[in-house]
Amino acid sequence: MKRDKSLDAVKHAESLMPGGVNSPVRAFKSVGLSPIVVKRAKDDKIYDIDGNEYIDYVMSYGPMLLGHADERVVKSVWSAASEGFSFGATTEAEIELAGLINKHFPSIESVRLVSSGTEAVMSALRLARGFTGRSKIIKFEGCYHGHSDSMLVKAGSGALTTSVPSSAGITESLSKDTLVAVYNDISSVKELFSANKKETAAVIIEPVAANMGVVLPKEGFLNELINLAHDNGSLVIFDEVITGFRLSNGGAQGLFGLKPDITCLGKIIGGGLPIGAFGGRKDIMEFLSPLGPVYQAGTLSGNPVCVSAGIATLKAIESDDAVSKADSSANYLIDGLKNELKNFSDKITVNSISSILTIFFKGGGVLNFNDVMKSDTNRFKDFFASALNGGLFIAPSQYEAMFVSSKHTKSDLDKTVAIISEAIKKYFSNYKNL
Repeated sequence: MKRDKSLDAVKHAESLMPGGVNSPVRAFKSVGLSPIVVKRAKDDKIYDIDGNEYIDYVMSYGPMLLGHADERVVKSVWSAASEGFSFGATTEAEIELAGLINKHFPSIESVRLVSSGTEAVMSALRLARGFTGRSKIIKFEGCYHGHSDSMLVKAGSGALTTSVPSSAGITESLSKDTLVAVYNDISSVKELFSANKKETAAVIIEPVAANMGVVLPKEGFLNELINLAHDNGSLVIFDEVITGFRLSNGGAQGLFGLKPDITCLGKIIGGGLPIGAFGGRKDIMEFLSPLGPVYQAGTLSGNPVCVSAGIATLKAIESDDAVSKADSSANYLIDGLKNELKNFSDKITVNSISSILTIFFKGGGVLNFNDVMKSDTNRFKDFFASALNGGLFIAPSQYEAMFVSSKHTKSDLDKTVAIISEAIKKYFSNYKNL
């Protein structure tokens, strides 16, 4: 594939922006390549400025469950934009979106819209501290909850990709209030509660970890975690920025039948436009200003264009049964991959749930951050280059998920299996029995 225009654009970008990007993972540094520069996208494909076509498994890191540029969402955005971009005042659309969220997330009795997942988490943590009168937060190694200061301690996603799971610029006092447990290890959480009695405001977790690659919770782990937190007077925050409206219409909590105290949402509730939300029990949410003492505000919160896109997206997900369609496509893809990779169970692990998956270049299973860090990133680098050249766009990091949409076609899924199989043949010299 020719990428001359992309290379020129990247050089120009590097003279104007740090690393030439507005989010670190886009720089492709961990895979040693120059990034593609995207021009447009439709359904399950994206196209770069050189005219190359790729089957997309990044899907804007999750929200494009309906695929790119769904006509219903586009129409809704045009309609909303024609009436104004931002008002700094309440609209009927905000109320409608809040109702749709509550419909599918019964635990969210009251919700506050914000402008990003990072902002949702930051606000939820402040609310938890204000409600409980406690200062400490328990998070899990490798889980990513946006780039607010306290959540970048041993974080995942882009922070992990760039080998900086903790960021410079975070004060020692902030880091002391962030306690880090081991995902899928309830004993590590018990130890933290024991060592910090009556000091922990909340436990925050991705109910299915997807920012160190996909790591599933062990059976019973989340139930134990909720019970343990409540026994210690702490709240439970589910970060469902990725899993919300993807694992089920009611997210991971709907799929598993769980009820956290606070939930954070993002991405998909705006159809890929900038938006986020946090919500939960009414008595907790009423601690927010203007009813309570916890202050949170935003001029662009509930932005009418973003909200309009979200309403159209959530209604389309309902009417299309899009979660089931994406799940079916993902299962087809995963079955094909597992069949092709069956001779490499000692070198590769495929973790998946619903319509998200990760191919880890590590055998023997992946259950936590320590397992993730044993992945062969050099092997992934070679694999990524081959997949990209073959026409697949996957996240340029071993520590991210692949996302399947309701618009991925059988022919594109078959092509994906063939491209990945070819990459495996190329980079594993002992590939046999094909």
